Amino acid sequence: MTQNEFLDLALRNPVNADIADELFRLALPDAWVVSGCLVQTVWNVLTGRAVDYGIADYDVFYFDSDTSWEAEDAVIRELRGALKGHGVEIEPRNQARVHLWYGEKHGLPYPPLRSSAEGIDRFLTKNTRVGIRRTRDGYDVYAPDGFDDVAGMIVRPNPGPNFSAANYARKAARWKQMWPEVTVVAP
Repeated sequence: MTQNEFLDLALRNPVNADIADELFRLALPDAWVVSGCLVQTVWNVLTGRAVDYGIADYDVFYFDSDTSWEAEDAVIRELRGALKGHGVEIEPRNQARVHLWYGEKHGLPYPPLRSSAEGIDRFLTKNTRVGIRRTRDGYDVYAPDGFDDVAGMIVRPNPGPNFSAANYARKAARWKQMWPEVTVVAP
């Protein structure tokens, strides 16, 4: 699967496109639509399901030097308000402040990030290490592992500083239940 094919399939879900449009309008710094909402849309198209089937939430990463909860909460409220007509859960997260709460929530260390791409790089699975963002000329796509696992419906662990075998097993089991066509690679 090429980058353009991936983008075409991911944007068949109007929510992904509308979030990307809204991020562009808001001009949030280093803002991306990321992870499962993109990959699962592609899986849904490939398997003939509704484009939004099985998508629990829509993740947005941005990177703002204001690491206050108040600033992030204002972005969360604005983005959710602008997209409330879709009736989906939108999860914006300032990647500059993830290290402030991740350890307490997940019990794992999380060194500070320097960009949203570094946050994408730390996803639990390689197939979800993807992000898209609108530009004046179209879209940027970030996918350090390419698209073979997405197209092949392969779930592969991404070993790294915050990898958890238990979290990987839980996520992979949910995906296998929702998309039986998925192949899960053991950690």
